[in-house]
Amino acid sequence: MKIQNYFKGALVAFAFLTANLAFGQMEKTKMVGGAEMYPSKNIVENAVNSANHTTLVAAVKAAGLVETLQSKGPFTVFAPENSAFDKLPEGTVETLLKPENKAQLQAVLTYHVVAGKMGSKEIAEAIKKGNGKATLTTVQGGTLTAWMKGKDLYLTDANGGQSKVTIADVFQANGVIHSVDTVVLPKM
Repeated sequence: MKIQNYFKGALVAFAFLTANLAFGQMEKTKMVGGAEMYPSKNIVENAVNSANHTTLVAAVKAAGLVETLQSKGPFTVFAPENSAFDKLPEGTVETLLKPENKAQLQAVLTYHVVAGKMGSKEIAEAIKKGNGKATLTTVQGGTLTAWMKGKDLYLTDANGGQSKVTIADVFQANGVIHSVDTVVLPKM
């Protein structure tokens, strides 16, 4: 009797583990920066694995925003790729990463974040309702203007700078990431 109960318990545990493994393999991922992005992980857990976002991850750490981006959210993050940071004037990233410039770095980074979870479909609907443009209020307090050119989604910042979404709809447990090719900047 005890042996039967032991085997029943082992069988139940095996079935549970197999089901969890199968679910993990069924999770729809998206490749970003050579790594799979898992919808069951939070923004930071995924971003640290993207080779295309190492500068952004370093900046988020320096700004003290890791805990925020690991929280429940939800957040929509327009995540600049490394090449986006490379477009900034020489020395800008190094200057922003200095501890004495933490507030300015936080302002730049939170300008890339909108409260709530907006996939490309929701952004496109907002653009349609706005007759070709949608105003998105950022966590920093400024606004971004979203618009489309053909099927491509663009952002215009407060200074008139433009950024194109290169990879859309990377869904996370606490929001969604859209990779962008240019750093957007708030009025400073």
